[in-house]
Amino acid sequence: MLVSAILIFVVVLLIYFVLKSRDAHIWFFSYLFRNRKKTKQTKHILFCFVDHYEPMWGGADEDTQLNRVRKWRQLYPKLTEGHYDADGKKPIHTFFYPEEEYKKEYLDIIQELCEEKLGEIEVHLHHDNDTASSLRDKLRNFKKILYENHNALSVHEEDIKWAFIHGNWALDNSLRSGRQCGVNNELKILREEGCYADYTFPAPCEAQPSVANTIYYATGQDGKPKSYNRGIRVEVGKKVDADLMIIQGPLMWNWKNRKFGIIPKIENSDIRQSNPPTKDRVDLWVNANIHVKGRPEWIFIKIHTHGAQDNDMDVLLGDKMSNMHTYLETKYNDGKNYILHYVSAREMYNIIKAAEDGKLGDPNEYRDYILHSRF
Repeated sequence: MLVSAILIFVVVLLIYFVLKSRDAHIWFFSYLFRNRKKTKQTKHILFCFVDHYEPMWGGADEDTQLNRVRKWRQLYPKLTEGHYDADGKKPIHTFFYPEEEYKKEYLDIIQELCEEKLGEIEVHLHHDNDTASSLRDKLRNFKKILYENHNALSVHEEDIKWAFIHGNWALDNSLRSGRQCGVNNELKILREEGCYADYTFPAPCEAQPSVANTIYYATGQDGKPKSYNRGIRVEVGKKVDADLMIIQGPLMWNWKNRKFGIIPKIENSDIRQSNPPTKDRVDLWVNANIHVKGRPEWIFIKIHTHGAQDNDMDVLLGDKMSNMHTYLETKYNDGKNYILHYVSAREMYNIIKAAEDGKLGDPNEYRDYILHSRF
């Protein structure tokens, strides 16, 4: 009896240390008790690809930076050829462009893709040791530049509206080091400056909220970091007074990809050379079952990448990505069990808000429900 108890204790302790070593203890229970119940209705798959797009990544010289942007301009239209969702729309890429890397020439090129309905531009920011005042200045200046110079972002009730990804995952000063942000009540500032939703997560570190595979509202707390750690789930017919909607991508255990044949790999919806978009991964994204509470037939999938990193572009702009789209357009667009919709970050938000307001039927009708593209 004692031996069995000791053995159980050792196994539990080992599991805990494995989880902690990968910061998975933060979200483990949310994953364990997630909603696994599947609706028998036809499921609409809302597929969104967001990009932490950083042309200056790695301190590259200007020629390399420009070539990275030009490569996307040249190859992304070719990648999308022949790929369509149920609404006749091609895959669309949302470029979250960093404020601190702004260069008009680069965004002019990306803007051309957007004018071909292949992309939209939103706000990305790496910052450190900021204050509330300096953060506001950066956001106000950058949104004005994007809006006036590149036809980007949206307008609602005369305010410029935009989506956000925080650099280095450090939303709301969430890293243990206290670096890469500096502003504890960042959520409130983002909302006041026009941010309609955050698309930072999932994160491969301690910044990940304890709530996983969920679309929810969070409220900033003065003097406290990581105030988005918990929140109120977005639900049909439920109005919430909060600072920011958090739209997460799938965060799962991949039991078909195991280290040493034992420890499952973490599926964090990141696409890169070392983690290409296989069929097994697509199935996991769907099985994450991320939806607005009360509208289980609309499944939201947000995947992400760092699209300007040279080693990953062959995957992101080549056959492996094309094959992923083919798989989505066959298995998850049969018209009976599944209907596929390629959406931008803005469109995904609009459809979430439509679900919250009790809208039914085809989510394609709600792509521009609140916010409209300027492209």
